[in-house]
Amino acid sequence: MARKTGSHSEITGPRVRDAALTLFARHGFAAVSMRQIAGEVGVQAGALYLYTKDKQSLLFDLMRSHMEELLAAWDVEPKGAGALDALEAFSRFHIRFHLERPDAVFIAYMELRNLTPDNFAAIESLRRQYEAELEAILRAGQQEGVIAVTDIRLSTMAVIAMLTGVNTWYREGGRLSREAVADRYWDMVRGAVGA
Repeated sequence: MARKTGSHSEITGPRVRDAALTLFARHGFAAVSMRQIAGEVGVQAGALYLYTKDKQSLLFDLMRSHMEELLAAWDVEPKGAGALDALEAFSRFHIRFHLERPDAVFIAYMELRNLTPDNFAAIESLRRQYEAELEAILRAGQQEGVIAVTDIRLSTMAVIAMLTGVNTWYREGGRLSREAVADRYWDMVRGAVGA
C-alpha cells in the first residue's frame, strides 16, 4: 500500500503508538477504537493500517516494547557487590523505571487479559525473565546468609507487586519525593525478605 505524499513514518508511527498508549491507559483497550486513535493522531482511520496490522498488534507491540525496555535498562543498571546491594539496586530501579512510565505500566498489568493466547505467552515469557532476575538475587541472598525467605517465588511476586504498587498512589509534588519513596520502600523490601 502506498504511503500518502507528505507522510512521515518516522513521525506518524511513534505518534500512533503514543496515542494508543494514552487512550488505552485512560479508557481501556476494549473501549478504544482505531478511529479514536486515528483522530488523536490526526489521520484517517484507514491510514493507521500503514503502521500497525490491527488494534491487537498495537497493544502487543506496546506491551512488548515496555518489557524489552525494562529488561534492557535493568541489564545495564549497576548492581553493586553482593545480594543486598543487588536487591537495593533492583528495588530503586523498579520504582524509578515505573514511575517514569505510568501509562505503560498500567497497560502492562491491566490489559494482559485482552491479549490473544500467543501474544499473552510472549509477554508472560518476558515478564518471567524479569521476575527471574529478582529470584536470582533472593537465591544468592539466601546462599550468602543475608536474606531469609521460605518461598523464593512467592517472595519475588510479593516484592514486585509491592514495588509496582507505587504507581497507583504516587503523585509528583506530593508529600514524598521519588527518592524518599524509594528509601522507604527499600526499608520495606528489606523487612519483607528478612534482610
